[in-house]
Amino acid sequence: MATVDPNSVILTGENPFIRLSVTDGSPNTTDASFWRIIFSPGGPGHVLFLKSELTEGQLRIYSDNIAMTRWLQSTVQGMLNADTADLSIPVTEAVFSKHGDTRDFWTEHLQAGPDDISLTWYDIGEPLLVHTQPNDPPERRYGVCTILMPALGARLTVNGRHASGQAWPREREGRPFSACALAFSESWTEAR
Repeated sequence: MATVDPNSVILTGENPFIRLSVTDGSPNTTDASFWRIIFSPGGPGHVLFLKSELTEGQLRIYSDNIAMTRWLQSTVQGMLNADTADLSIPVTEAVFSKHGDTRDFWTEHLQAGPDDISLTWYDIGEPLLVHTQPNDPPERRYGVCTILMPALGARLTVNGRHASGQAWPREREGRPFSACALAFSESWTEAR
């Protein structure tokens, strides 16, 4: 087995996500995709794609690098969630910070004008190393190598209001997983 992936690396960073629902299997009441990008054609930066009852069911995008955000929408994030690929959605300037430790909890925080938003993951499980190739399956253009850390607890707050719903346990290829997870050391690839 070759030790060097033959594909082109198009980004590396982190992509923790929160998917909350009121009951297991019901529609998500909150869907949040957070990115901390170290390397991409659009440069480094942070972005949060957020749709929740706390945003009146509207998709909102917060970032500190609009060029990186638009590139991400037109590539990986747009592939993962087609609703986020719409480049006409406004991007709100934000300042990002983080704190915590994966042994206990992890919090991403952003301030965007009057909006104060926090995403917290806790009750964190055993990490999984996931590696996929571009075009496998054919409709998935990009491949990824990432560490996924399932979080059986997650909370999202907007201006002090807590999103309804909760994280629910899942299974991924026979291993314990969750509807919410930290995704670290994440590198996305495309075929050369």
